Amino acid sequence: MTADTSSDKIADARQLLADLGFDRERTNERSALVLLALLQLGPGDDWAKAANPMLGTRAIMDWIDEQFDVKYAPNSRETVRRFTLHQFADALLVEQNSDQPDRPVNSPKWCYQVHANALKVIRAFGASEYPTLLFDHLIAVPGLKAQYDAAREMHRIPVNLPNGHPLTLSPGGQNVLIKQMVEDFCGYYTPGGEVLYVGDADAKWAVFEEGALAALGVTIDQHGKMPDLVVYLPTKNWLVLLEAASSHGPVDAKRHRELSELFKNSTAGLVFVSCFPSRAEMRKYLADIAWETEAWCADNPTHLIHFNGERFLGPYESQL
Repeated sequence: MTADTSSDKIADARQLLADLGFDRERTNERSALVLLALLQLGPGDDWAKAANPMLGTRAIMDWIDEQFDVKYAPNSRETVRRFTLHQFADALLVEQNSDQPDRPVNSPKWCYQVHANALKVIRAFGASEYPTLLFDHLIAVPGLKAQYDAAREMHRIPVNLPNGHPLTLSPGGQNVLIKQMVEDFCGYYTPGGEVLYVGDADAKWAVFEEGALAALGVTIDQHGKMPDLVVYLPTKNWLVLLEAASSHGPVDAKRHRELSELFKNSTAGLVFVSCFPSRAEMRKYLADIAWETEAWCADNPTHLIHFNGERFLGPYESQL
C-alpha cells in the first residue's frame, strides 16, 4: 500500500460522488472515505469488487482508520452522520436499517447500507458501461425516492392530538410511550388542554406552538433540553411538563431544576410528570423521582402517583 494508491482511491471516490450529483460538502475527503468504507474498498481494491454490508457509524470510522490510516475523534461521529450519511440517505445512495426499518432513531444498532441500485453503478465506475448506468440511475432516483418515502411513512407512529389533529412520530423508542401520553394521559388528566410541544427523536420539534408559549411568558432556547410533552390547561392556568422516562429517566431533582429554570418566566403554574410504560419500569427509578412531582404509568392510565407535597396534581406557589 502506498500513499499514491490511497490518494488515487479517494480522488476516484470524490469524482464518483460528484457524478452522482452531490455538493461540495458531500464530495470532500471525509465523504469519500465514508463511501469507501460502506463499499469496503481499500486503496488497492477494484471498483467491481464493491460490497454493501450494513455498517454503523463507529464501524465506518474504524474501517477508515484501519484501511487509510485516517483517525476521527469519537466526538466526530455526529459530523459523519449529520453531514455525510444523512445526505447519502436522502439521495438514495444508502439505505438506513434495511434489516429493521422501524428501528428507533436513537438505537445503537442504527446502520447504513449502499442501495443495490446504486451499487450496480458504482461497480461499473471506470468501465465502458458506467456513463449509461449512471444516466439511468439519475433518471430513476426521483421515482425510487417516492417509493422509499412512502415505505418509511408506513412505519411512523400515528398520534391523535387532543384537538383532533393527526400527527406522526418516528418509529420505536420512547415515541410509543409519547403516543400514550398524548392520547391517554391528556384524555384523563388535561381535558380541554392544548398541546404546545411534542418532542420526537427524528424531528425534535414535532409540535412547537412558539406563539402560545410566548403568550405564557415562555421563550424557548432551542438548545435547551425540552420535556417530551408540554400541555397547557387553560381552565386552571397550568403548564404540564411531561417526561417520557423509558429512555432518559424521570423528573429527578436535577431535571426538576433544569425544567424550573427553562420555564421560570411562565405565568402559568408548572406541573411536573414522569411517565413510564409500566409500573415495573417505574420501580427502577423510584429512588430518583423528585418530590412534589407526579408519576404516571401507561399500563394503568387512570391512576397517578403523587410524590408528597401539599396538593395532588397541581403547581406550587413558589413556581408562580
